[in-house]
Amino acid sequence: MSRTSLAEALEHAAGVLGADARRDEPIGVRTTYRVGGAAALFFEIADERALERVAAAVAESGVDTLVLGRGSNLVVADAGFPGLCVTLAGEFAELGIDTDGQLIEAGGALDYPVLARRASAAGCCGMEWAVGIPGTVGGAVRMNAGGHGAETKDYLVSARLVDLAHGTDRVVSAAELSFSYRRSAVRASEVVCSATFAAETGDPAASAAKISEIVGWRRANQPGGRNAGSVFTNPPGDAAGRIVEAAGLKGLRLGSAEVSPRHANFVQADADGSADDVHRLVREVQRLVAERLGIELSTEVAFVGTFS
Repeated sequence: MSRTSLAEALEHAAGVLGADARRDEPIGVRTTYRVGGAAALFFEIADERALERVAAAVAESGVDTLVLGRGSNLVVADAGFPGLCVTLAGEFAELGIDTDGQLIEAGGALDYPVLARRASAAGCCGMEWAVGIPGTVGGAVRMNAGGHGAETKDYLVSARLVDLAHGTDRVVSAAELSFSYRRSAVRASEVVCSATFAAETGDPAASAAKISEIVGWRRANQPGGRNAGSVFTNPPGDAAGRIVEAAGLKGLRLGSAEVSPRHANFVQADADGSADDVHRLVREVQRLVAERLGIELSTEVAFVGTFS
């Protein structure tokens, strides 16, 4: 989209969305890296009526749209995102637990760790592993998030997807989402409004103990601070962290970004850091790993905007 048509699209979208749309809203701070710039236009979708307004704005204007959850797998460029950024909130963060049918109904804006803890306390077990995923239900479905021997696809029954660009509203089964390692068929223009998960009857005390064990393991083995978890996907039969360390890149620093000395598949940003530095370091690690070991690493983290 040209600069002129982008400006026109933004103005049209802003007109449809009204006073609740915010201009030049910082969104880098909404990610777990907490670096990066602003969105030209920002809108929070708190209910079905707001969702309809966004769908109408996008369909009528054709504006480039970014769906943002917790930003736990995202780096926004320092230059920001030149389109419309939307995020779910309000009624889309609700949770329903059917202990008879052992089903968990979760809104797309609900934090995955909250789902894990509340389901566990209600005796709906099996999703304790989700306590270690620092994102939303919607993001987890889109990325087939996983850890500790499980993935979202293993428990998902169905999801409601609203395509902002095409105006469709559909409920799809897990089988229809073509899940693979950290991938799904959810399109960039689609909002995961809700998801249904299958659980198991279990002992809440044993489930709580498992959650505590997972939380303890992550604190002991993974760095905190400003990062987005694993930067690179694991090649088949290997671990990206092992590969980066074998290339001698643990602790490598470029500007305000550093390959974590604690876990080589994490890239940390300084408190006053730059998203462009994070991007530059990730690309440099890819280049050096290919040069030194002949391995092409793919990123799990997504980059949004134009990086210098």
